[in-house]
Amino acid sequence: MSAATYVPAPEASEALPSVEERRALIERIAASVHFGRSARLRDFLLYVGGQSLKEGCREIHEQEIGAKVFGRPSSYDRSQDNIVRVNATELRKRIDLYFVTEGAHESLILEIPRGGYKPVFHWRLSEVESSAEQSQPALPPQPTQPSDRESAVQGSPNSRVHLWWAAVSLVLAIACVVLLQQNRTMHKELSPSEGKPALAAFWTEFLRYHQQTDVVLPDDSVSVIQDIIHHPISLEDYLTRDYMRQIQSSDISVDRRVDLDQIYAHNLITFGGVRAAQQMLAQIPASPAPHLTLSRYYTADAMKGNNVILVGGKKANPWVHLFDDQMNFITDYDHEHAHAFVGNLHPKPGEQASYTNVMNPNALVGYSVVAYLPNPSKTGNAIILAGTDSDATSAAAEFLTSEDQLEKLRNTLHVQKFPYFEVLLKTYRLSGTSFNAEPVAYRTYPEIH
Repeated sequence: MSAATYVPAPEASEALPSVEERRALIERIAASVHFGRSARLRDFLLYVGGQSLKEGCREIHEQEIGAKVFGRPSSYDRSQDNIVRVNATELRKRIDLYFVTEGAHESLILEIPRGGYKPVFHWRLSEVESSAEQSQPALPPQPTQPSDRESAVQGSPNSRVHLWWAAVSLVLAIACVVLLQQNRTMHKELSPSEGKPALAAFWTEFLRYHQQTDVVLPDDSVSVIQDIIHHPISLEDYLTRDYMRQIQSSDISVDRRVDLDQIYAHNLITFGGVRAAQQMLAQIPASPAPHLTLSRYYTADAMKGNNVILVGGKKANPWVHLFDDQMNFITDYDHEHAHAFVGNLHPKPGEQASYTNVMNPNALVGYSVVAYLPNPSKTGNAIILAGTDSDATSAAAEFLTSEDQLEKLRNTLHVQKFPYFEVLLKTYRLSGTSFNAEPVAYRTYPEIH
């Protein structure tokens, strides 16, 4: 039995769920704790879920899933290898478990019917409370003899009126205090940059399209995998998961393949990446609410239609590859010499062609890039926060949330309204002190329509 009643609600029968609603539900399920330690089941869900959203999709076949999700050859023998069926059983259990725990509030339901692999979506049937027995009519109250105290109150109408007004006044006073506090909290959430003109100018411009903003965390698991295989991973291979299939069919030792599979199964995220995301979320008003997700769960459709904030360079967040042709300062990684750097594609006088981390026992000097650009479809805006290490990425976020730093940048650019721009930052961390950053170079770009 499923964990929820999968029957369309009568009032929703004419309002079928949109592609955006279905995609958002798939992402919420995949990001739940029930899939946190099972990358393969999560990939299974994301694959069949994504296929089901395609127009004209009738069914998703076992052979296709075995090849696309589990890395089997396209002509493998399903009668000898039942990996898809076994995992489908577990996948259905975890989906059902989601809807009775984290997803108990969901109005839209997803299930994968037995005998097939294409997810179907239903509106949850509203629960209607009913009683098998009719309520019995209440017996008329029996007259009782009032006590002396009750008689005194009943005999004093003025006392009753005074007590009533006192109670009402107290309730109103409490309500006013609660409403005032809620109003202050709501105002702060809706206007996080109030009293900070440079911050307000930047974030108002970034959010001018009034659409959802996605904050995309880096996938540091794939960054570690690249460190081990000494080879970059393209965006295409990252999205199709082909790099994992290539690893499993390579001449790497069996033990190392197992290690890489385990690394992939864990969603590794550095503290600097998390801190950068927190700083970004604090600047985005509560309405419309921002969406926090991981790079491996993000979709091309969301990238095209929403504002997006990409945390991390293209090594840990391959979506940054989409902006390579728009950017001058590129955060990259030298796999041969094992060090991160920022490349300056078109150096101006006094600028370097490359900026590399400098380390010593007492200090760490790194570099990071803050880029403010249009999204790929020019229907929204994008921010890229990329550092030569996790702490430098966090420093980039601090720059973009600092009133002083943004005011200095606005004065440097001699503008009131921020244009699209890139800023290269040199970041410092001394022993016992926190990060600070200073601009090294910048570029500005005209409005792109």
